[in-house]
Amino acid sequence: MKVLMTGGAGFIGSNTAAAVLDAGHDVIVLDNYCNSDPGVIERIEQVGGRPIVDIRCDVTDREEVRRVFREHKVDAVVHFAGLKAVGESVQQPVRYYRNNLDGILTMLEVMAEFGVKRFVFSSSATVYGGDNQVPFTEEMPLGECTNPYGWTKRMGEQILRDAAAADPELSVVLLRYFNPVGGHESGLLGEHPNGVPNNLMPYIVQVAQGKREKLSVFGDDYDTPDGTGVRDYIHVTDLAKGHVAALEYTLDHTGVEVVNLGTGHGVSVLELVQAFEKATGCTVPYEIAPRRAGDIAQCYAKVDKAQKVLNWRADKTVEEMCRDSWNGRNTKAGQ
Repeated sequence: MKVLMTGGAGFIGSNTAAAVLDAGHDVIVLDNYCNSDPGVIERIEQVGGRPIVDIRCDVTDREEVRRVFREHKVDAVVHFAGLKAVGESVQQPVRYYRNNLDGILTMLEVMAEFGVKRFVFSSSATVYGGDNQVPFTEEMPLGECTNPYGWTKRMGEQILRDAAAADPELSVVLLRYFNPVGGHESGLLGEHPNGVPNNLMPYIVQVAQGKREKLSVFGDDYDTPDGTGVRDYIHVTDLAKGHVAALEYTLDHTGVEVVNLGTGHGVSVLELVQAFEKATGCTVPYEIAPRRAGDIAQCYAKVDKAQKVLNWRADKTVEEMCRDSWNGRNTKAGQ
């Protein structure tokens, strides 16, 4: 299978590209490198053991995307491309809606033109909103998103549902991620966000490196075992294997399938800090800060469907997530 991966040079995309190569498929990475480093391509090839096609292109540029499809026999698309900083999406909502939704629409239009029928979408647990009870299941009604980034994921899912309803040959898998962390065990494909990290693990790493003075833990009075927020952290290489399973599922599937990709277990902020210190031997100073608006107490997945439908489950431990996050701290890969 020849797989086109939009945003394939990013943190999740690069690790997935390596996993897709390892599974015996061919990879075309399409990325505009606004949030990633072109040097990651060589490292993907090093980890995956085979060359890939690297195309610098914006996914919203319809004519350039058409050229890619015309010159390469694409069998399936994994769509990672999109802006993803929650705070920035609140400040620049129009930019986020334009970019993230246009990318999906452009890809669907070009796929239809070239007869490509397999689409795996990088969605998010944020579509469940803040009112559902944990664990989150795929059958739950979707909640109210708290920011434009989340709404672009929810709207993207709806666009894909409508497209599949109109084309009975289209196969769409909506993968709802929980909290990807870690990095490839080689240390070559790590997470390196631009500016101040939006996510907990890269912030912990930067504090441990001495790049930041301390970690702010937002709230210690939630209804959780230690009062801090609980999330479902999944190792990025486990997540990558979930994409491979989803791609192979599209070979004999039509319509839309929604699948959670998580571990099914919640880990609190302080538990993650303690696991990181144990795994790395580093000290992570922290302070308790007020709760952030929009944060929920707990968010973790029910993962039975992934095991049943995709024959997939997450295997990596929290300690392995922490170790691989630390080992990949100096290799600038995805954002």
